[in-house]
Amino acid sequence: MSARHLPPLTALRAFEAAARHLSFKHAATELSLTPTAISHQIRQLEDRLGVPLFVRGTRRVDLTPAGQSLFPALRDGFDAMERAVRNVRPQARQRALVLSTTMAFASRWLLPRLARAHPGIALHLHTSDEPVDLHGGAAQLAIRYGPGRYPGLESTPLLPSRFAPVCAPALRVQGADDLARVPLIGFEWFRRDAVTPDWPLWFERAGVAPRPRQLHFSDEVHAIQAAIAGQGIALVNLALVEDELRGGLLCQPFGPELAGHAFHLVWPQALDADADVVQVREWLLAEGATSA
Repeated sequence: MSARHLPPLTALRAFEAAARHLSFKHAATELSLTPTAISHQIRQLEDRLGVPLFVRGTRRVDLTPAGQSLFPALRDGFDAMERAVRNVRPQARQRALVLSTTMAFASRWLLPRLARAHPGIALHLHTSDEPVDLHGGAAQLAIRYGPGRYPGLESTPLLPSRFAPVCAPALRVQGADDLARVPLIGFEWFRRDAVTPDWPLWFERAGVAPRPRQLHFSDEVHAIQAAIAGQGIALVNLALVEDELRGGLLCQPFGPELAGHAFHLVWPQALDADADVVQVREWLLAEGATSA
């Protein structure tokens, strides 16, 4: 293959920048040179080609027909070179951090706050009522409802839990006596213990004769949606309906409130000082502090 017979690359770059700006001064600024140096390189290029490339005026320069012919090819060539160089450089990629939590917590509390998450981290949500294996690397961080004791894992309280009856204001529920006319909404607890805050425990603490549930759902999210729709009164975690209570879609007509387990942030001990885990942890704790 024969060698390419081209003028010096520095001269071609000087010409392309000056032709793009129609200014030796602006070309000099772009290339970190002086206008005199740009003028000298272009003069050398013109001498080598044997044709003038610019018509030099007092305040600006214009391309000659030869310059107009040469400029598009050089512009496109330098653009292609820049793209090629950019494509072979290693790209700075966001690290993907997996955060696991329950479906109810993700949809009712976490999703409305995701826009305020750290922008430098690609946060992936894993939603399941079954605890994910943090030791196996399926997730780097989890939010769990429970007592907060997780062998081999670090944990810190994120959000307290209080459970109380809530309903749509249109039902005009004012006291426990209204339970005789309003359907009770319940949901299936994934795990139960002696202090699970469900309707039987609520009736016991309230000193009210128990009534059977008339609407029962497999998860808390659907129970909350049914309450918002005015289908009855639900005993739910107040932390998951704080926006609806504040906005008037739901009301808390009476007590008592039942204490539940807190939501805890949980992570492997090996990731305790990991920069991304720390950033997400601090963001979640700040959100929890404003919500508590």
